Amino acid sequence: MEWLQRLQIIYNQIRPILDVAILAFLLYKAYELLAKTQAMQLVKGAGLLGLVYGVAFLFKLTTLQWILAALGPAMAVAIAIVFQPELRKLFMRLGQGDFFRPNSKPRIGQLEAVITAAEILSRQRRGALVVFPRRVNLRSIIETGTRLNAEISSSLIVTVFEFDTPLHDGAMIIQHGRIVAAGCFLPLSEQQDIRKNFGTRHRASLGMSEQSDAVILVVSEETGALSLAYDAKLYYDLSPFEIGRKLREILDRGLRSEQAEPQNGPPDASESGPSLDGQGLSSLDAASFHASS
Repeated sequence: MEWLQRLQIIYNQIRPILDVAILAFLLYKAYELLAKTQAMQLVKGAGLLGLVYGVAFLFKLTTLQWILAALGPAMAVAIAIVFQPELRKLFMRLGQGDFFRPNSKPRIGQLEAVITAAEILSRQRRGALVVFPRRVNLRSIIETGTRLNAEISSSLIVTVFEFDTPLHDGAMIIQHGRIVAAGCFLPLSEQQDIRKNFGTRHRASLGMSEQSDAVILVVSEETGALSLAYDAKLYYDLSPFEIGRKLREILDRGLRSEQAEPQNGPPDASESGPSLDGQGLSSLDAASFHASS
């Protein structure tokens, strides 16, 4: 029993450190989830109200305290209604996320095969969407397409996105170094400030980056421009070198929240051919777009 007592003494000594470490980890992960959604505005608003209430309490402003206390329940309901889409995305990502699972990034040679295929598709003006999941599980997205479980090769990627093939309109999912599925349907962006210059592929890539931490490679069917979408931002008309460098940086660092300036380029008018949702195409001004996370 003596060793149990020693173990208890050791545990009592490290318990405060363990308690603080776990709490710090949970707060950090919560911040990562909030920082990549519009729910961050909710946190800022709540922080401002808390600051006002603290000032009222400190200086004994009884009338202001009474008003804030009376409006508290109503404001909580109003916040839940106004920020319902952001809260839904937050809890969706929280439920799908697996923080302890290592990233499923493809190897360097496999990335080069994807970029080579994107260059070929760009020259031939064939649209493409390639999704690289990170830590958020995309099982529900994969189930909307056709499972392939194939090795990554540029020839297969080009073949999938050929005109008039059954899978060319959807998105391809690359996970664990394999092409998991193709012909997958992505959610469209719900941002209200999107204009009319980008097609459905770009809107879908932005929507996917809003609802997950995935990185999406887009090839424009209209202009052949290569773009990347991640962390609720779209970076338009990048060079193959920039695409490769960015993919390696982001996928190597997991939930990397780096800031980069969107690339200016010619507006992508409208995508020809069928769109992901079967509707007409809408778009956005490439030169001025920088969606907030």
